Amino acid sequence: MPRGVNKIGWRRIVLGFGPSWFVVTMGTGIVAILLAMLPFQAKWLYYLSIIVFLLNVVLFVLAAIVTIMRYALYPRSWSLMMHNPVDPLYLATCPIGFATLIEMWVFICVPAWGYWATTLAWVLWMIDTAVSVVTTLSITFLLLCETHTNSLDQVTAVQIIPIAATVVAAGVGAEISADLSNITYRRGTIIACYLPPKQLAMSCFLTLGPVGFGGFVIMYLGKVSLTAFDATNSFHPLAGEVAYVMGLIVALGLWGFSLLWLVIAFATIFRAYPIPFNMSWWSTTFPFGVFCINTIQIGKELESMFFKVFGTIFSVVVILFWMVTSAGTLREVWRGKVFHVPYLDELMLEGEESYRDTEHRAS
Repeated sequence: MPRGVNKIGWRRIVLGFGPSWFVVTMGTGIVAILLAMLPFQAKWLYYLSIIVFLLNVVLFVLAAIVTIMRYALYPRSWSLMMHNPVDPLYLATCPIGFATLIEMWVFICVPAWGYWATTLAWVLWMIDTAVSVVTTLSITFLLLCETHTNSLDQVTAVQIIPIAATVVAAGVGAEISADLSNITYRRGTIIACYLPPKQLAMSCFLTLGPVGFGGFVIMYLGKVSLTAFDATNSFHPLAGEVAYVMGLIVALGLWGFSLLWLVIAFATIFRAYPIPFNMSWWSTTFPFGVFCINTIQIGKELESMFFKVFGTIFSVVVILFWMVTSAGTLREVWRGKVFHVPYLDELMLEGEESYRDTEHRAS
């Protein structure tokens, strides 16, 4: 590490604050959602989910502010970041993190505040969906145009993050559509959630996250279709029931496929053990969490104690892992080891010299 890099203080933190930090909001958001969705509920779990939700709001706002400061103070960092083979992929974590906030708003605020809260959730979801689609398509275009990946061993799960943004947006839209009182808006939201980019459709089967949450999306859309399609003449009277049954069947199939990926993930971690702590640990929390959400929802729809217990056990594992990862992150933040970005060292030193020149002239 170049000399002086660790002595810039808050400027070092701002410059080293890359888009991957939004993974923290994804992981924290999925923990709040799991606490709100657990099949074995208690009052203290409800209040705990609100606390984690508010914590996630604070984390997201702070991450957004620091990100804006980064590109305002160091405009060149954007172009340098976009030429990095990994960092641009994490831009999709911003709309995913925002989607977890919208989903918790639906769980907590919509039942308490009614119509205006539902309308706000719908508007925020449309914004999040637009950003997700733009991010997914633009980053996919970047991946196809750049030549960073020259061999199969350079293909990693990180490259699936942009695809996950649209899948998560679809899941949030499915839940919002259940609360929309306007049947036209409800039907439009359901249909929109079924339209992923054509070139990305098969890519949803590559990792645990998109597969696990994809099953939840399809199943929940089928559930909402039961009531939404009955209230309109645009579809056959049995269309809602068919969509519900087919959604449940597909969700079960995707659940089994995601279970396979979960076993592969655990086997990979076991083989690589011990793994030193780094920010990539946060990448495990969200996909594991969405697998739990799919499991819990299947248990509710089938009234299956097996899926309810299975989902609860794994939800506890996710929450414990989130606590361990949070503690590790705080430790590394205190040590200042998580704000070093090697390809920005030169820019960081330029900022340090400029800052010193300003101080010298002022004195």
